[in-house]
Amino acid sequence: MDVLSLIGIILAFVAIIGGNFLEGGHLSALLNGPAALIVIGGTLAAALIQSPMSAFKRALHNVRWILFPPRIDMAGGIDRVVNWSLVSRKEGLLGLEASAEAEPDDYARKGLQLLVDGAEPAAIRSILEVDLYNRETRDLHAAKVFESMGGYAPTIGIIGAVMGLIHVMGNLADPSQLGNGIAVAFVATIYGVASANLLLLPVAHKLKALAQRQAAYREMLLEGLLSIAEGENPRSIETKLQGYLD
Repeated sequence: MDVLSLIGIILAFVAIIGGNFLEGGHLSALLNGPAALIVIGGTLAAALIQSPMSAFKRALHNVRWILFPPRIDMAGGIDRVVNWSLVSRKEGLLGLEASAEAEPDDYARKGLQLLVDGAEPAAIRSILEVDLYNRETRDLHAAKVFESMGGYAPTIGIIGAVMGLIHVMGNLADPSQLGNGIAVAFVATIYGVASANLLLLPVAHKLKALAQRQAAYREMLLEGLLSIAEGENPRSIETKLQGYLD
């Protein structure tokens, strides 16, 4: 679990609710159904209109990365590549067939299978680069779904505020209706701005960072597999790939 993300989410709610309490407010003042419907429904609708179905479905799939990010062990990956290079020097490229069958990562497995099949380095690079680019692009598009929602939410909150004020202005003769209208106006603005800056935009940037880190990991695997295909010394391969370490 990503502890920093969990702490950040908890701290965001504590800051808003705690600040409201210290100012003399009550939790009930921040709970408003119509305001939530306007902001959540409007923001989601805008994102659905903008995003292709594939990107939206991947966004829903990738959002779990915020608390449970994919494990990216760059140092461990380098060790595996070096081990593959040692096997290939002792047993030849065909000796990597067992490693390919046992490899859990489908990207690395594809690269190892290309080595076993005797593909030329240029062909290996071409195939794996297309795979790498497409995976990274899909993940970045998924992150942009949340980024777009973070852009729409404050504006939808302002729309909710204007609707609340319209309600207030239309009921000036009935004081009992003024409180609810004013509450919708201000709470909708809070929902829009807070959800964008404390949740949606941070989620988008976190998903982008994870997608880029995954791409860097796959790029490291690609360079390692190409080095094996070209018959480089395992020590030289290790030295080269250590440049990917943070």
